[in-house]
This record gives sequence, C-alpha cells and structure tokens, in this order.
Amino acid sequence: MKWKLRKCVFDGTYTFEEKCPKCGRPTVVPHPPRFSPEDKYVKYRLEVKKGRKFNC
Repeated sequence: MKWKLRKCVFDGTYTFEEKCPKCGRPTVVPHPPRFSPEDKYVKYRLEVKKGRKFNC
C-alpha cells in the first residue's frame, strides 16, 4: 500500500507532496511499518537498535 500523507522532518508540516511547501526539503512517510507476529527480521532489527552486531 502506498501512503499519500507525508511529513517534513524539519518543520513538522504535513503535505501530500514529495517536498515541503514551506521549506522545500524532502518529506518522509510518517506511518510506522506494519506489525506482523511472524516477522522473520525482528531479531536483526532489535540487534541493530541495541547497537550489537549479529551473526548472519
């Protein structure tokens, strides 16, 4: 699913555009990724968040 709402990380403006209408900087999608109990990458994401190295 493609999200339409976007947010400027610099000034917090919400817009539908790829660039902020106020400052002209790129915008990001403010929605978090979907949660899945069968997420096979959760181990790696937690290791990166904690700052540890993981074994592949």
